[in-house]
Amino acid sequence: MSLVPPYIESLQLYEPGKHADAVRKQYGLTHAAKLASNENPLGPSPLALESVQQQMGSLNLYPNGGLDLRTVLARQYDVKVENVIVGSGSEGIISNIIRTFLCDEDEVLTTEAAFVGFQMLAKSRGVKYRTVPYNAWHYDLQALAAAVNEHTKIIYLANPNNPTGTIFSRLEFDEFYRHVPERVLIILDEAYFEYAKDNPRYPDSMHYRYDNIITLRTFSKVYGLAGIRIGYGFAHEELIKNLLKVKLAFEPSTLAQAAGIGALADKEFLHRSLELNARGIRYLMESLRQLGLDAIESEANFVMLALKGKAPASLLNQKLLEQGVIVRPLEVFGLPHCLRISTGSDQDNETCVEAMKRALATWKQ
Repeated sequence: MSLVPPYIESLQLYEPGKHADAVRKQYGLTHAAKLASNENPLGPSPLALESVQQQMGSLNLYPNGGLDLRTVLARQYDVKVENVIVGSGSEGIISNIIRTFLCDEDEVLTTEAAFVGFQMLAKSRGVKYRTVPYNAWHYDLQALAAAVNEHTKIIYLANPNNPTGTIFSRLEFDEFYRHVPERVLIILDEAYFEYAKDNPRYPDSMHYRYDNIITLRTFSKVYGLAGIRIGYGFAHEELIKNLLKVKLAFEPSTLAQAAGIGALADKEFLHRSLELNARGIRYLMESLRQLGLDAIESEANFVMLALKGKAPASLLNQKLLEQGVIVRPLEVFGLPHCLRISTGSDQDNETCVEAMKRALATWKQ
């Protein structure tokens, strides 16, 4: 008799994007452009680093469970501290949501090929995991609403979506919400909201609140803090109160909390990050489409490619790796014919396009 439940044994081990050092060594290169993990090419927020440095002398003391950061976030977004939670990235909070609210008979509902981190966390609970297809690479909110049944407990929506980069509008979301029972918890993952918030169609969830929605955001992307693991969320105080019962008492760490507080104050870094990304998105979209590739319109910090005829993306990915360009094949998401390319520095974006030209010339032969 196995000690491991079958729903755990059946999970695939998560494989992060390849590191630049490993690719350089493997292929004998002097430089590798890592465009696989939606990281900020500018590095971390300078004010976040300053804030971390100021806390280095207090590492002998236990953290306060994120209370300082919760207080700053409550003030910035004009909510109560009781409406805010922080954790080890938004994935850490998703993990706590899964543990807090799902019972054995409950079901999870989302789109096909959803964010792989959510897929793994939800499936690790052993409950039924149901999906509906994309509609032109967008969440099909109408189909999701129609798929809700008496067992549906959690609906996961990412806006902008990872890995497609697409968004749904406020009108679409409001129509969807009218058909969702109040007993169903909606996770609204806004990990990339900074990149989309100026789009007038984008339904920034802080502009309105519903009692059965948990909004999740992260410092990993635009603030360049992926390595320190800090994220946050907003919800009704009853939901937050119960999440706090499950969350590790001393999560996040002292340094992660300090980094988040410093990053929120770094408006100049935020502006530079958004400018660089907007330039990178324009360049990649135009250049890749000129090469005849199907680049999906993106509101995030990456572009997804869907290969024509659903050709496997593994060979194209390999040809890019050999040239020192690291992108993200999406087979683990459930999209073996797709690649995701993060925006990088101007130079790395250009390197990617030139490598893609050479890879396509060889690949098509």
